[in-house]
Amino acid sequence: MNSKVKGAILCLMGALCWGISGTMGQYLFQMEKMDSKWLVPIRLEMAGILLFLYCFFKYRKMLFRPFKKPKELVLVLAYGVLGVTFSQFTYFFTIQYSSAGVGTIMQDLSPVLILLITSAIERRRPRFREVATVVLAIMGVFLIVTHGEFANFRVPKIAIISGLLCAVCVSIYNMLTAPLTKKNNYPVLVLQAWAFLIGGFIMGLIFKPWEYDYVPGPMGYVGIVTVVIVGNIMAFSLYISGVCEIGPNMGILYSFAEPLSAAVLSTIIFNEPFTGFDVVGFVMIFIMLFLISGVGIRGKRL
Repeated sequence: MNSKVKGAILCLMGALCWGISGTMGQYLFQMEKMDSKWLVPIRLEMAGILLFLYCFFKYRKMLFRPFKKPKELVLVLAYGVLGVTFSQFTYFFTIQYSSAGVGTIMQDLSPVLILLITSAIERRRPRFREVATVVLAIMGVFLIVTHGEFANFRVPKIAIISGLLCAVCVSIYNMLTAPLTKKNNYPVLVLQAWAFLIGGFIMGLIFKPWEYDYVPGPMGYVGIVTVVIVGNIMAFSLYISGVCEIGPNMGILYSFAEPLSAAVLSTIIFNEPFTGFDVVGFVMIFIMLFLISGVGIRGKRL
């Protein structure tokens, strides 16, 4: 399979998994009364342990290599802690104080940051088609999230701040993927294992979930398993593998499939309205995906 096509499919699959996980997170916060400060450390640590055990048998030599090379360790920690870990926490924190839709649209400001950083590194102005795809994607997500009810769209300041921080964190792990996987030859699963394991440990020390007087119900446990397997292990592994093939600029745009799946699931589970504005938003995102897919398949730069 063409590497561009393969990368696009992997990024899309990862984004769909995130959409499922985000909707499940909203369910856990609204229906099961979970706290993001309780959930995030647990989901990170559980995912980290599972991936660590897998990598111990499959990538044993690569698993402990970061601790032998300080420069690589710094990159791995930046990727895992500043990128993956804090993007997880700020995303769910934003959902808790707003909604899955708001968390998604704030997180999806990251393509703007990546485009600006990439343009600065390459010492050029953003290309018209790059700007057009980013604008189409963000406008499409905004229409889907608001359902066209702009006057009633209110986001708490705390959710805006955490959402912006989430966008920064998402940009960090996207930009660090290529240096770690291509230049230093780290398997994606090894990076994810350390990211989740170290991140869960740090979040655990900060928020101390064992001190919370909370016991999940049966659906709470189902939700935890879902966000660990689908939202952590599958989503990150698929998406990062896709970014390795097509780069952060293209990969982050394919991640806009996430709000599409989240919108459909929210309509089904939470009975949220589906309006003409949602249709326009879907069309915008599909046009954006068509534009970047055509570029990616031909192997040309935007």
